[in-house]
Amino acid sequence: MPESIGPPVSACSASTVHAQPRADGHYRWVICALLFFAATINYMDRQIIGLLKPILATELHWSEGDYGQIVFCFQLAYAIGLFGIGGIIDRIGVKTGFSLAVVLWSVAAAAHGFARSVGGFCVARFGLGLAEAGNFPASIKCVGDWFPKKERALATGLFNSGTNVGALVTPLLVPWLHQNWGWPMAFFVTGSLGAAWIVAWWLLYEHPQRHPRVSAGELAWISSDPSDPPQKSSWAKLLLHRQTWAFALGKLLTDPFWWFYLFWIPSFLNDQFQVKVDPKEMGVPMFTIYAMASVGSVGGGWISSRLIRNGATVNRGRKSAMLVCAFAVVPIIFASRVSSLWISVLLIGLAAAAHQGFSANLFTVVSDTVPRKAVGSVVGIGGMAGAIGGMVIAKIVGHVLQVTGKNYLLPFLMAGFAYLVALAVIHFILPRLQPMEIE
Repeated sequence: MPESIGPPVSACSASTVHAQPRADGHYRWVICALLFFAATINYMDRQIIGLLKPILATELHWSEGDYGQIVFCFQLAYAIGLFGIGGIIDRIGVKTGFSLAVVLWSVAAAAHGFARSVGGFCVARFGLGLAEAGNFPASIKCVGDWFPKKERALATGLFNSGTNVGALVTPLLVPWLHQNWGWPMAFFVTGSLGAAWIVAWWLLYEHPQRHPRVSAGELAWISSDPSDPPQKSSWAKLLLHRQTWAFALGKLLTDPFWWFYLFWIPSFLNDQFQVKVDPKEMGVPMFTIYAMASVGSVGGGWISSRLIRNGATVNRGRKSAMLVCAFAVVPIIFASRVSSLWISVLLIGLAAAAHQGFSANLFTVVSDTVPRKAVGSVVGIGGMAGAIGGMVIAKIVGHVLQVTGKNYLLPFLMAGFAYLVALAVIHFILPRLQPMEIE
């Protein structure tokens, strides 16, 4: 396809055309679609055990402490993976590095179907967590390779929406697979999706500079940020800044409760309301919770953007939106005390939506205060902090449910007030959203 249409231009005009390239070609969005499906599969593989926990606990005689240990192993491996996998992908490249991550997490996901002991599930979960940590670093690096700065936020938002799709599809697919072919088949099928993705990845992906399907015009568009070289900042240097600690502690205090929703809510619905693991009884409530979460993710960002457009400072806009979300989580303290299944589901869904809205603004605080060259590293630090918090909450929830005979009041109380505490900590560390200065 020609790069321009019209009459011949002078050398000076041609120079201007090349200085301001046009997006002639759309192959980069094919790459974005691959990242979207990887995120979808990633979330399906990590969510499935929570949906099947009522079945597995009965058949394999797990205690609540056993299940807490299994979840702990995933969180531990995920934290370890976030610490080091980005450097591995940088060294071996996105194509090979992402492929290796998906191969390993698909094998680990399918391996759950062969496990019959707590130890076997711990090993499978550890492998899954270690490999799944590669998804986000690889995807972000891929976006940096394939999209100019002006399109990166959109591309990131689109591929990351795959996590919501995974969370919505899994509650409908997994109970159906269990009902028709048994719980091992659910792990085998979701694990095999990764194999299909790898085939598509190797057929369709190459670096844009070497890709035969990328036109000259699209390549010029992708490469239109000559002053945007890849840069890194060491974690040790970033930990000297308040902006890093505000984000990391915010993630440490709030991410554990997203993991709690992911891994324990199906079990709660089964224990509290005798909801069976089938597409209608378990699938519809869980679908509702994650549909509400998807709306919350957009709504939280909309609140802060609207406040800022109406004259609020960025500091006030972000924190006001986070305060609204933090208060919206509080009603979850009643989720285990109500007698109606659907009132409980709506309280949990509201909290999940508020978590996503809070998280959206928390991530935006990073882009507001951290230089672009250090955003990825700060997000990695925060992700690891959130995974460590998930390890702690897995142990606490497992122990509490074990000693109280599956009384969920304390976990819901902790979730209800965690976001207010997190916002207070963030505001104490970072009373104004001042930019980080890195030498």
